Amino acid sequence: MEDLKTSAEITWCPGCGNFGIFTAIRNAIPILEKNGISREKIVMTAGIGCHAKIFDYLNLSGFYGLHGRNTSNSEGIKIANPDLNIINFSGDANGLAEGLAHTMFAAKRNQDMTYILHNNSVYALTTGQFSPLAEKGWKGPSTPRGSYEEPFNPMSLMIEAGATFVARGFSGDIKHLTDIIVQGVEHEGFSFIEVLQPAVPYHKWREYRDRVEYLEKEPKTYFEAIKTAKEKHKFTLGMFYRTQRSVYHKELYGDHNPITQRITREERLKKIRAILFLK
Repeated sequence: MEDLKTSAEITWCPGCGNFGIFTAIRNAIPILEKNGISREKIVMTAGIGCHAKIFDYLNLSGFYGLHGRNTSNSEGIKIANPDLNIINFSGDANGLAEGLAHTMFAAKRNQDMTYILHNNSVYALTTGQFSPLAEKGWKGPSTPRGSYEEPFNPMSLMIEAGATFVARGFSGDIKHLTDIIVQGVEHEGFSFIEVLQPAVPYHKWREYRDRVEYLEKEPKTYFEAIKTAKEKHKFTLGMFYRTQRSVYHKELYGDHNPITQRITREERLKKIRAILFLK
């Protein structure tokens, strides 16, 4: 677990919920390795925001992207080399504001990746603007009279978009979160994991601990999952939806891997000449 840390100075605020996510992912990697997924085959991506600092602290290969664009980066990596396991870290603002279209289409396509949404319901790095998941009425630097907007419901949104694994964890329950991350990475398809994590300058731990509850049972059908996602509140944890359908890269080119099965330059030129009727 310790060898998954880098030497970078950790600059999250003391008490930040991101520490719990960082611990959970470092707990999950050794379990995944025991289950046959080596860390050399794991690639992480991140956008911009407090969530993305995990890219500097976690000793895994990866790609640091632009704000909201890490999901499209993840899609490109997976299509280029389907043998890789993608873990995509995103903030709620990064992923459901600037990056909303990328997130929705990755779910729609059932791209084979694990999407970990760090939900602190605020643009924390840029000093507290309200985010797409901020509760209506929340008062912050950009909404001193309270937000007038209703937040997205990320659980129902992702289920309806086409995600085949939708779950919610809490950075204050590391054991539960670790288990969800392991299941998400092992699932073939778009695994969406929302993680409640307080940004302590704007939200306190007691706001979460006093309201957290767990699903009594995992919904078994699509419509039961939608109903559960819409009826339960944002502090309900657990597995909301899990199903199987074909993933994008296999629909695109079956079992072909463009990296490990690439042809030589001479073979490519020969094929091009044949297409162009050249000798």
